[in-house]
Amino acid sequence: MKPAYDAVIFDLLTALLDSASLWNKVAGGEAEGRRWRAAYLRRTYRSGAYRPYETLVAEAAEEAGLSAEHARELAARYGEVKPWPEAHEVLATLKQHVPLAVVTNCSEALAAKAIAAIGIEFDVVVTAERAGVYKPDPRPYRMALEELGLTAERCLFVAGSPFDLFGIVKVGLAGYWHDRTGMAVPPEVPKLVAHHDTLKPLVDVVLGRLT
Repeated sequence: MKPAYDAVIFDLLTALLDSASLWNKVAGGEAEGRRWRAAYLRRTYRSGAYRPYETLVAEAAEEAGLSAEHARELAARYGEVKPWPEAHEVLATLKQHVPLAVVTNCSEALAAKAIAAIGIEFDVVVTAERAGVYKPDPRPYRMALEELGLTAERCLFVAGSPFDLFGIVKVGLAGYWHDRTGMAVPPEVPKLVAHHDTLKPLVDVVLGRLT
């Protein structure tokens, strides 16, 4: 059976990895980690041209009542981030059928650490640092498509947060939302191919057995 898509592109830090748990540990608690991540997301969303990822994380820490030292500790401990329990098996299965890519807002160095934690080799990895701009700007997604040699119409993007959903619509990518925490779907988000709190149905979606 021919797959429903020619490639799958992933957000890294929320769709494939439980990065929030590491932020919470470094911040000293769940509430503190949530404030820090929210401040960081606001900065990347508004940033436009790339500014060093580690700088944005440090600025967000200070906004959240933490310190630049917390940002340095987070970067130093990035190798501790854990993939979601089903991620490796799902990726290994998909890799037998289609190319896999990552589009992530982190730096080259931290992306390498995070991907190493998954233990799967991706065909294409696009970071905000390499693209020169942060998601949801369409350019990082387009760079991944160009390097895959594919068109958006035949590729599926696996998002971990609503921010990516606003970005992929600009380039025509279909969306699978891996919504681990059960967020409400923003009203302006376009129709999704699938919306689940796990990656487990993704193989069937990609192979055309489930929508």
